[in-house]
Amino acid sequence: MASMIVLHTTAVPEHIRGALTRWLIEPTPGMYIGTLSARVRDSLWALVGESLPTEGAAVLIYPDANEQGFTLRTAGERRRTPIDFDGITLIAFRPEEYQQTANPS
Repeated sequence: MASMIVLHTTAVPEHIRGALTRWLIEPTPGMYIGTLSARVRDSLWALVGESLPTEGAAVLIYPDANEQGFTLRTAGERRRTPIDFDGITLIAFRPEEYQQTANPS
């Protein structure tokens, strides 16, 4: 059964943006919304995850049968990290010092 998804990307290659716009609309740069089957959703997510450059990141949100009513997936390195707390997804912030040492500029 198809369900609505939201996919937000940062610094992804142009060919990935093109692939995403074949299935989803892009109301603002890097944010994609549409109604997809689980198979297509998972295929697009795999494509995004495999193609992320070092500085790229992506977040996928879709409805699911859990307490929150949705599932959140992330790819890439960012300061906000989803954690599972007794079946509920919460967002943890890594200290800025960790991010600076993980991604030296």
